[in-house]
Amino acid sequence: MLFNRGSTCGGCFELRCVDHVLWCLQGSPSVILTATDFCPPNFGLPTDYGGWCNFPQEHFEMSEAAFAEIAELHADIVPVQYRRVKCHRNGGMRFAVSGNPHYYQVLITNVGLDGEVVAVKVKGSRTGWIPMARNWGQIWQCNINLEGQPLSFEVTTSSGKTLTSYNVASGNWRFGQTFEGKQF
Repeated sequence: MLFNRGSTCGGCFELRCVDHVLWCLQGSPSVILTATDFCPPNFGLPTDYGGWCNFPQEHFEMSEAAFAEIAELHADIVPVQYRRVKCHRNGGMRFAVSGNPHYYQVLITNVGLDGEVVAVKVKGSRTGWIPMARNWGQIWQCNINLEGQPLSFEVTTSSGKTLTSYNVASGNWRFGQTFEGKQF
């Protein structure tokens, strides 16, 4: 399954419109996209008429600007070839914290390499490394109070590479803030 229940979130793909002389742009240009969400199924419609996201279909829901790079805008749905590619990012990984004193979440974005995070650990100044569980996509959670502690993160991607960003957030961080760490 293309989006793999949210675990492919953050992964980068190169897409090219194929096999449609009328709608594909001349020269078969490609566009690089980052998977950010999944396309919800509509089992009330057939896969070739409105049920584009029904299993086992693989479907990319693209912004208008990205779509216009590979096909005529009024085409709506076109056949594509796609492949995974390396994610090129500017700046460090971003850690957006949310939750409450008993439930801590972090959304991790701007991840280089393959962009696909498979494991996260968090460490407060008064804790050891705490494994986090995937909530959905690249939102990770743990049920521990980390308030008042500087935070460090250890991020592992699907390629097996691990990067540790120490003291990303100072001890006076607040829920709703975003912090920048290292980059692969």
